Amino acid sequence: MNEIERIETQLRLAFEGGAWHGPGVLETLEGVTAEQAAAHPVIGAHSIWELVVHIAAWEGACRRRLAGDRAELSTAEDWPPIADTTEAAWATTKAALIEGHHKLRESIAFLADARLDEPILQNMPSVYVTIHGVIQHDLYHAGQIAILKKAAFGAETI
Repeated sequence: MNEIERIETQLRLAFEGGAWHGPGVLETLEGVTAEQAAAHPVIGAHSIWELVVHIAAWEGACRRRLAGDRAELSTAEDWPPIADTTEAAWATTKAALIEGHHKLRESIAFLADARLDEPILQNMPSVYVTIHGVIQHDLYHAGQIAILKKAAFGAETI
C-alpha cells in the first residue's frame, strides 16, 4: 500500500466508520431523524444538520483545492442556513454528504505520492497537511455529533 492509499483509507475510516478511535461520521448519523438533526439540544452549539453541511462544505473545499481552486468559503457556504427540515431534505443532505465524500476520495486516489509534500496551492499548506486536516475535521465533528445525540436523545443512542 502506498502513502496515498493509506491516507485514503484513513479518510474512509473517519467518514464511514471502523476507525479504532470510535464512530466515524456516518456511524454517528445512523438513526438520526430530520427532527433530531435540526434540533439544538446544546445552547449556542450547531445542530447535527448544520454540522453535516459544514463537513460537506470542507470536504468539497479540499476537493476543489486539489483541482486548483482556492475554495475560500464564505460564511454562507461554510454554515448555510437550514430552511427545509423535512425528512426528504435530510435524506438529500445526507446523500450530498456521501456523494461529495466519494468525489473527494476519487480525487485523492489519483494523486501521486510526490505531490503530498507540495503546497496544495501557492501560500497554502501541503497536500498532505490539507488532506489530513480534512480527516481530523471529520473526526472532530463526528465527536460533536455524538455528544449532541447524547444530549438530546440519551446515552444509549451512540
